Amino acid sequence: MAQRLFLIDGMALAYRSHFALINSPIRTTQGVNTSAVFGFANVLLDLLEKESPTHLAVVFDTSAPTFRHQQFKEYKAQREDMPEELAEAIPLIKRLAEAFGFPVLSLDGYEADDLIGTLTRMADEAGGFKSYMVTPDKDFCQLVSPTTYMWKPGRKGGQHEVLDLARVQADWQVEEPDQVVDVLGLMGDTSDNIPGVPGIGPKTAMKLISQFGRLEVLLQRTAELKGKQKERLEEHAEQALLSKRLARIHREVPLEVTLDQLLIPERKQDALQSLFVELEFNTLGKRLFGDAFKAGRGFSAAAESQGELLEASLKTLADVPHHYREVSTKPQRTALLKTLQKQSAFCFDTETTSLDIREARLLGIAFSWQKGEGHFLVLPEESQEAAEVLQELAPLFASQAEKIGHHLKYDLAVLQEAGLAVNGPFFDTMLVHALVEPAQRHTMDFLAESLLGYTPVSITSLIGDKKDPQGQLDMGEVVEKRRQELVAYACEDADVTWQLAEKLRPRLNDSGQAEIYATIEAPLLPVLVRMEREGIRLDQAALAEIRIELGERIEELRASVMGHAGEDFNLNSPKQLGEILFEKLQLIEKPKKTKTGQYVTNEQVLTSLADRFPIVAEVLEYREASKLKSTYVDALPDYIARKTGRIHSDFQQLVAATGRLASANPNLQNIPVRSALGRRVRRAFVPRGEGFVLFAADYSQIELRIMAALSGDEAMQEAFAQEADIHTATAARVYGVDQEGVLPEMRRAAKMVNFGIIYGISAFGLSQRLGIPRGEAASIIEAYFKEYAGVQAFMERAVQEARERGYAETLLGRRRLLPDLKSKNGNVRGGAERMAINTPIQGSAADMIKLAMIGVESLLAEDGWRSRMLLQVHDELVFDLAVEEAEALVPKILEAMKTALPLEGVPIVVDSNQGTNWLEAH
Repeated sequence: MAQRLFLIDGMALAYRSHFALINSPIRTTQGVNTSAVFGFANVLLDLLEKESPTHLAVVFDTSAPTFRHQQFKEYKAQREDMPEELAEAIPLIKRLAEAFGFPVLSLDGYEADDLIGTLTRMADEAGGFKSYMVTPDKDFCQLVSPTTYMWKPGRKGGQHEVLDLARVQADWQVEEPDQVVDVLGLMGDTSDNIPGVPGIGPKTAMKLISQFGRLEVLLQRTAELKGKQKERLEEHAEQALLSKRLARIHREVPLEVTLDQLLIPERKQDALQSLFVELEFNTLGKRLFGDAFKAGRGFSAAAESQGELLEASLKTLADVPHHYREVSTKPQRTALLKTLQKQSAFCFDTETTSLDIREARLLGIAFSWQKGEGHFLVLPEESQEAAEVLQELAPLFASQAEKIGHHLKYDLAVLQEAGLAVNGPFFDTMLVHALVEPAQRHTMDFLAESLLGYTPVSITSLIGDKKDPQGQLDMGEVVEKRRQELVAYACEDADVTWQLAEKLRPRLNDSGQAEIYATIEAPLLPVLVRMEREGIRLDQAALAEIRIELGERIEELRASVMGHAGEDFNLNSPKQLGEILFEKLQLIEKPKKTKTGQYVTNEQVLTSLADRFPIVAEVLEYREASKLKSTYVDALPDYIARKTGRIHSDFQQLVAATGRLASANPNLQNIPVRSALGRRVRRAFVPRGEGFVLFAADYSQIELRIMAALSGDEAMQEAFAQEADIHTATAARVYGVDQEGVLPEMRRAAKMVNFGIIYGISAFGLSQRLGIPRGEAASIIEAYFKEYAGVQAFMERAVQEARERGYAETLLGRRRLLPDLKSKNGNVRGGAERMAINTPIQGSAADMIKLAMIGVESLLAEDGWRSRMLLQVHDELVFDLAVEEAEALVPKILEAMKTALPLEGVPIVVDSNQGTNWLEAH
């Protein structure tokens, strides 16, 4: 009989256990968060009771850099610091493992993956073992073999999965599991910051490796490919090979442990029982030691109930009473509408053939107005008949009843495309949850599980898995082939969302965010829907010219940099660039290095050197030009909608913690406006046609004006009241000269401080940005606070109030939770303090422009103007402006923006312009 070796990926399991209960963590009566330890203990007990292991070890990473960091300094660089409560739980998890008698293994320079890979190799070589890697990490699929398996823990008490050789071959479309590394080399891995090849996702990567077998073979045979795929692979070949090396698990770690040392030992009963008492694990203690066990220090009932919740299975549709009906005939519709029109609130959810609003066909609308009830109104396939049915619904959606939904912007947009207008008020469970619990996920499935203890039917159960050989069904096919399942699926969505609204409504009121939701976020929904539908026109001929210009400039810069360097090198390689700048050219005496010894060549470092060294300025310009070309000039045509010929960016309301709108698909907010190259891209955005111009209205220095209002600083308020140039006025005060005597470099330094103060700039940061000694930078900041004492007092007050309340808030009361203000880690605490200062300023600016958008859209709609709002970019609104309306309309738009959120003691200024393209209008 084979021996059974179980190797637990300690950090992965700890993270999963911690975040599984992030909504309602398990705490001891002393307030210690034990969610991660509890989840870990649960898995250990499951393994021991159900899997009969003969050998077991728990494996952890260390904080030391690994050989992967030496090969690629950005490896895992994007990862946020471990949550403090989880970091405090790791030693407890190790104590738990040791109390069970299991070895806890780690080795500097290697990751847990490598140790597990080495141990499974040792087991294979020894023979007679079946090895199980206990981890949710997909990278381990490369190690699966006839004798090695992945044991994936279930989520929230769900059933675990065992992945064998056949499963890996099917999931990854490979013949050998080792080819998983080739797939990862192409697609990259965002969780580890492994870059892969831009533009190649999992599906394409699997297809290519299935065709060519190995990454190296593929790169040798790119001539067999076409178009952008060929270009991307050839351009990023070195990066792909690096990504493969980073993704490969090392199986020759010099471990000083034998398999015999992993034999299941006798438990250290006293240590284990003592630890369970300390952690107040009553439920687990009884499971392990019997009903006589009691956590003697007053076990928390809340913690116990959460523990039991983790162990219990979540309910599904099969477990709850429900009454779901299809509505497809005229009498059925009439009866449904009659009932709905009596309701003061109802939930609705659309079912469509696509997530692309402009390509989607509306299949039907599900309604619910009480728990367990649902009706799915199926629309006729013929468009004219469908339009007639929708018109029957028009009075309902125009009524004053509250419309409830999850991610309502999509549903409103779908109905708008179908010719059906929807009036508020709106209750969007996704937006409400984002205000109430901003740090959590906001998907309907997550909310259902965390708030209702319920797992909804998955979309894959309806349309199939895309990995299935037969492929997925189109939702249109589902109507024909799985009609009953579709009815249940659609009704459940509406039913669950109705129940979520009931749960979230009191939480919204208790959170203090009800007013923000009612006055800003809910009214903004239809504004964004209409704005996104308009989109903006792109002049492809102009874009083609810009592409040529950028391409030529990139080559000019590359040649010039090589000339300065005196040799050719890979300008896209930070390592090679660092060696040229700091070893060969020796630009500075003590260049900054990473922990792995590589020179730092990030934007901050290069910017501090650019004024003194032409080669550095050209490297920065080269990077910007390359990014602009790949991210925008080359990519923008792909976003032009087939039906409209326009670009329709997706504006997301509550992705940013400050409340700022975010733009995606494409992100139009990241086009640089301060550089000549970035401004050039704006030339390609043009009005809709004859008789229109683009009009842009931009809040002037709004964050500084808000800071002046919040701080009450008389000197700063006076400068704004006198309409002085704030940076010149600041420079005059800081340097002790008349405004006429302010030199350009003085104004530049003052501007850097004015904006930097909002983000907590330090003397070191200012010295880096201005390229001046730290002492001089410190003197500038000291002089600044002397002249603007009210600003310094505001900053100190903002931090103190946020620390006392646990959150920072805007002028209108939008809150940002800042638990890290009480962190013991100085760096983490410092970051939270900067957020406490910045949030009232940036968040108030976000509130202001959202209110302005609501006001302007109301203005445009009420008076029947032809002009349309197209974009919101930072502090700027962009419009298609009908030329004959300009004289009458522009003052109204500017007035709506200026009065959206008045500031005490500070005038609001809106700069505006119009032109034949966005660059001219800005």
